[in-house]
Amino acid sequence: MSKSVEMLDRQKIEGKTLWIQVPKELDHHSAERICREADKLVKERDVKEIVFNFSDTAFCDSSGIGMLMGRYKMMRALGGTVRAVQVRERVGRILMLSGIMKIIPVETMTGGDAE
Repeated sequence: MSKSVEMLDRQKIEGKTLWIQVPKELDHHSAERICREADKLVKERDVKEIVFNFSDTAFCDSSGIGMLMGRYKMMRALGGTVRAVQVRERVGRILMLSGIMKIIPVETMTGGDAE
């Protein structure tokens, strides 16, 4: 039996995992949109994990940190998890300095920053 995969705008639901493709610039506007869309999908579906794919992301400000923290707190309250994958070096430094890496698993991109 194969997992159901549903493609949305920059999200994909695969089984109980919500995959979110983070845009090139994770700022106030994009973070607000991601929060709104992710929260809606988590409430409507039986999502147990959110995976943020940062492979396209070259910029992240404090709004992006807040977006990750908010989804982490929501998923933790629901018994779920959050991960960040394919994080470029520059964004990885921001996540490290913010303390996010202490609570959310972060997988950095191998092979350096392709910008």
